[in-house]
Amino acid sequence: MDLEKIRQLVRAGQYEFSIHAQQERLEDDLDVADIEAAILAGEIIEEYPKDPRGPSCLILGYTSMRPVHIVVGWAGKEAENEYIPRVITVYIPQPPKWRDPRTRGEQP
Repeated sequence: MDLEKIRQLVRAGQYEFSIHAQQERLEDDLDVADIEAAILAGEIIEEYPKDPRGPSCLILGYTSMRPVHIVVGWAGKEAENEYIPRVITVYIPQPPKWRDPRTRGEQP
């Protein structure tokens, strides 16, 4: 995925949150500005090109010194070739699923 294109569209306010991402950000006490800042300064740490919902990626960013993971995909009208980033989910990485913000924990 093209992180620079995602950043450009986020800066312009041309992106959306899934309902799931809205719920998750509220549960983790993250506001929209936190998510935007994390995307703008973050990095892609995983890519999911074969996701059944469409290509997506996992961005690691920081907000108030806390790591945050943001899964971003594309939403839009394929016929019109108009796509915008969609925040699919957002969460604070923590054990046992994550050993640290970059490393997955043990898988069962």
